[in-house]
Amino acid sequence: MKILLTGGSGMVGRNIVESSADTRVEVIAPSSAEMNLLDYASVLAYVRRVQPDMIVHAAGRVGGIQANIAAPVAFLTENWDMGRNILLAAREAGVTRLLNLGSSCMYPKNSPDALKEEDILSGTLEPTNEGYAIAKCAVAKLGQYIGQEDSRFQYKTLVPCNLYGRYDKFDPVHSHLVPAIIRKLHKAKIGQIDAVDIWGDGSARREFMYAGDLADVILRSAEHYETLPAIMNVGLGSDHSVNDYYRIGADVIGYGGRFEHDLSKPVGMMRKLTDVSRAGAWGWKFKTSLEDGLKATYSYYLESGAL
Repeated sequence: MKILLTGGSGMVGRNIVESSADTRVEVIAPSSAEMNLLDYASVLAYVRRVQPDMIVHAAGRVGGIQANIAAPVAFLTENWDMGRNILLAAREAGVTRLLNLGSSCMYPKNSPDALKEEDILSGTLEPTNEGYAIAKCAVAKLGQYIGQEDSRFQYKTLVPCNLYGRYDKFDPVHSHLVPAIIRKLHKAKIGQIDAVDIWGDGSARREFMYAGDLADVILRSAEHYETLPAIMNVGLGSDHSVNDYYRIGADVIGYGGRFEHDLSKPVGMMRKLTDVSRAGAWGWKFKTSLEDGLKATYSYYLESGAL
């Protein structure tokens, strides 16, 4: 099977390429110079030339709270443009299978219950990443509409929870919670800093999955595409508080200092937990524990020179 992968240089994309090495799947991951996702003509020409059996759309502009607050226009327009271009080009080129990666940001803010796939667009989005979420919802809907107009085109969406792992971004301007914690705790350990600050009171809860597990479900989807639901959450089905991530991270990294809470900082949604019963019924479950995932990610951080 030949898969055209967008976002091959990102964390998710690099994990997919790495995980596919021992499979019969051929992954083609063009650079932005080869296929500019913001240019429809470039995308269409490349897809027509490659003629893949399936497309996995993993590209996107991503970042944490700080990045989303600073550049909402770019997070909305670039993610919409990339998604629209690859989906419409796939349809034009006759590619009938496309797997789109959504985000748990697509769900309404502050839901007290685990988020089910049918909850998407049922309430107000979290303001701190609203632009990104709107783009992700729109791309998923576009895939659905394409299938409604012509049933040959089965464009499906996986909705992963928050991710971390090898090939993550550790720069605090762009990083999500887990890589930011790893960098902060490592710096504190090396610098013998007595205290590390935590935004808010640390009670907000987050569900973070190791990116290698997402690569696993994507490759399984390629082999069992016909039975894959049209939209499906991919996550743990359980979460931890921000304080837990700091505590477990400190254990993994070997930081022995104390934590101080900065109540003036934004914390985003208080909880964002996915319901993974649909994935379970399909036959998939995550493999990597938080401790093992943090160890692997910290090892990559040390090896990568991103210190």
